[in-house]
Amino acid sequence: MIHSRLRMPRLVSRAARGVLVPVAALAFLAPAAAAQRVTSPKEHFGFDIGDDYRLATYTQFADYWRKLDAESDRMQVEEIGRTAEGRPQLMAIITAPENFAQLARYQAIAARLAKAQGVDSAEARRLAKEGKAVVWIDGGLHATEVLGAHQLIETVHHLVSRNDEEMQRILRDVIVLAVHANPDGMELVSSWYMKEQDSTKRAMNIPRLYQKYVGHDNNRDFYAATQPESQNMNRVLYREWYPQIMYNHHQTGPAGTVMFAPPFRDPHNHNYDPLIVTGLDVVGSAMHNRFVSEEKPGVVMRSAAGYSTWWNGGLRTTAYFHNIIGLLTETIGNPTPMRIPLVPDHTFPRADVPFPIEPQPWHFRQSIEYELTANWAVLDVAQRNREHFLYNIWKMGSNSIERGSTDSWTVTSALVDSLRAALRARAGEGGQATMGLGGARGGGTGSLAGDTALYNAVLRDPAKRDARAYVLSADQKDFGTATKFINTLRYNGVDVHRATAAFRANGRQYPAGSYIVQTAQAFRPHILDMFEPQVHPNDFAYPGGPPKRPYDAAGWTLAYQMGVEFDRHQDPVSGPFELVEGMAAVKPGEVRTPARAAGFLLRRDANDAFAAVNRLLKAGAKVHALRSPMTSGNRTYEEGTFYIAGAPAGALADVARTLGVSFDGTRTARPSSAVAIAPKRIALWDTYGGSMPSGWTRFLLEQFGYDFDVVYPQDIDAGNLNAKYDVVILPAGAYSTRGESRRADTTGIPAEYRRMLGRLTPEHSAPTLRQFLEAGGTVITIGSSTSLAYTLGLPVANQLVTQETDRVRDLTAEEYYIPGSLLEVTVDTTAGVTAGMPRHVDVMFDESPVFKLASDAEARGVKPLAWFATATPLRSGWAWGQQYLERGVAAAEAKIGRGTLYLYGPEVLFRAQPHGTFKLVFNALTGF
Repeated sequence: MIHSRLRMPRLVSRAARGVLVPVAALAFLAPAAAAQRVTSPKEHFGFDIGDDYRLATYTQFADYWRKLDAESDRMQVEEIGRTAEGRPQLMAIITAPENFAQLARYQAIAARLAKAQGVDSAEARRLAKEGKAVVWIDGGLHATEVLGAHQLIETVHHLVSRNDEEMQRILRDVIVLAVHANPDGMELVSSWYMKEQDSTKRAMNIPRLYQKYVGHDNNRDFYAATQPESQNMNRVLYREWYPQIMYNHHQTGPAGTVMFAPPFRDPHNHNYDPLIVTGLDVVGSAMHNRFVSEEKPGVVMRSAAGYSTWWNGGLRTTAYFHNIIGLLTETIGNPTPMRIPLVPDHTFPRADVPFPIEPQPWHFRQSIEYELTANWAVLDVAQRNREHFLYNIWKMGSNSIERGSTDSWTVTSALVDSLRAALRARAGEGGQATMGLGGARGGGTGSLAGDTALYNAVLRDPAKRDARAYVLSADQKDFGTATKFINTLRYNGVDVHRATAAFRANGRQYPAGSYIVQTAQAFRPHILDMFEPQVHPNDFAYPGGPPKRPYDAAGWTLAYQMGVEFDRHQDPVSGPFELVEGMAAVKPGEVRTPARAAGFLLRRDANDAFAAVNRLLKAGAKVHALRSPMTSGNRTYEEGTFYIAGAPAGALADVARTLGVSFDGTRTARPSSAVAIAPKRIALWDTYGGSMPSGWTRFLLEQFGYDFDVVYPQDIDAGNLNAKYDVVILPAGAYSTRGESRRADTTGIPAEYRRMLGRLTPEHSAPTLRQFLEAGGTVITIGSSTSLAYTLGLPVANQLVTQETDRVRDLTAEEYYIPGSLLEVTVDTTAGVTAGMPRHVDVMFDESPVFKLASDAEARGVKPLAWFATATPLRSGWAWGQQYLERGVAAAEAKIGRGTLYLYGPEVLFRAQPHGTFKLVFNALTGF
């Protein structure tokens, strides 16, 4: 799909003959091409891109692109959607003028090859020969990394103005998709930087997040696709244009270098095609080779930085799971001049640092030049290998379809560990021998037949086959959340089917409306990655040494995080299915109304029940919560169920239709013990510069209809909180026992923003929070902010310690290390704040606090809500030393005076992904 009009190529008249030049010949008419004049950046912005102390705003950027669009027949600007703040997000399609006449055809070829369905090898080669390479180049995602957006200005100008042989080759054979990834952020950062009249004092200490809700985490959103910018870009990448290469520009070069460029360090994810790994080597090598040939030193790779290809979720990493070669560069540079420091490890040439750079002053323009070199290297290799890249994306898609259509196995590091153990066991039985034909020592019989048998027994166990399909039954309790999960797959271009009638699959009956995700499709790697656990290898600097931190999370299985119920089918699934077009619509709920109904009952099983209650309260309905089970008709409603009366006419039906929740009418009067539910006055902590956990919380509160105020440390320290609020939310990073009471630095901070400065401290903040609690307030703490429990003197201690002869010490990283991973906890479902939750739930654990409660804790008002019941709670990711968690408390509540403090160690709202744990916050906000 093309978002806006296609401009036909301009035809140049041969005046002497009165005939038209064929469009295919235009690229080679150097005089005609050179005659085209486009506005330079300096003419438009008033300065050269890369000048010291100068930045352009997004408004200026967008105006420039539109101007070039009007001036050049090589460029077409489209709006791919709106941002969180309502700005148009622009993409420039750039190619040779004659290609625009066939643009829809080239787009269709890219889609057909990428989806691969029904295309054999011969047709793939024909299409690859006919098609054009499609290369995505973006900028500006992380807005304070201003280099990315500014190189995009310079790159596009070169693409539409240069007429040398290389550029003509590129334009002839490549379609460039130039995309601004964060318009709101560029407008904020550039405006803030340029407001200072004294250029030497310009800085980027912006007062809030540079994406409305999530700031830097905008590059952590692409598999969940919660933000409009993510949705816009995913649509272009995975549902419309299907580039073979995408290049994501960033700006944090390793110290002592200029740039990190691919290839990446291990580990790489076990779900995607090996052609991704080798393709990254091809393109990365071309980039490094060009830097060296142009005598641009200081570009490093692999082990010289921590960037890997394990994680899904980033703009360039989600691409791997869609058979796209995703590139990342991290480059130094700033409009305020800087220097390259002396770092001894980066002064000696080696494979990962082929051309070291000397310490020296550094200017923004130099970084722009490096970015241009990187872009030309990528476009050049794409042009020279156009048919290979087009064919290979088909090959990867075809491989995925084949693997999803037959018995297949994914080899994980855990299975390899099992194979090693089996070899050791066999060596113990038969003595030491060579393993296989290579002569490597390690146990085994030395016979090919024996090795094959062991290989098949461990790595080809029929019980461990990959899934052919996943089925999400329509009769699960929170089918609305299951539908939201399905839509994350749809945002990522995954084909999903819906059952038009009841069907049976492998011994189980499913109702109409159930979702079916077949794995025999091109984006199978992404499907597996969303449904199956990640098995991160044990990755240490050296045997017995410290762990090597993953680039981001080690485990993230979205179906687990969202608490979705699904069945994994290892045999084919078929039935009366229809393809879901666009986004999956919520299944409308019902309003079951008996005659003379006294009220309506709404269970808390579905997360959207809380959105429903908030909407009904605002409409004037009376809402209560049952304090004990209630029987109505032949059904029993558990404690916590909402009892609703007095809803305006049509309100229940509207809520049921739009949110997918159902209301059961009852003739039974509301029990006198039921507790009235009223909107809570909510305060959400934030800080100057913006907190990402706070921003994500703000996003979720808005999505579910909660009203709230954003407050800052000075607001909390001022006291008298009960007069204004019922609940205070302290997300991760809000409170620390190490908080220092020192005067905030107001240098360069305008007066209207100084109220946002400061931090919560044990000295000033804890006493006001205690007063708030004792007077009946509720405080919700998440992650590191649970350390408030220690300041308040609660009977809790750190679980993650070990007893030595003369002391108790914290566990070392060599003993215990759990980066972002999913762990299972057991839940006390009798507690009001856990109403609607299952007995076991997966939590996002990111080096999170774990508590040990004192023996008299319950007598002192502190009780566990969720705990680690086993020594092996890992569900997805990496959990070295996980046995130390056993019997540790993950979540607890503490009664303090008339109020309640909630301690949630795991990240229960993590990046708006773990819908399975949202109720821990929603119940506390809504009441029960």
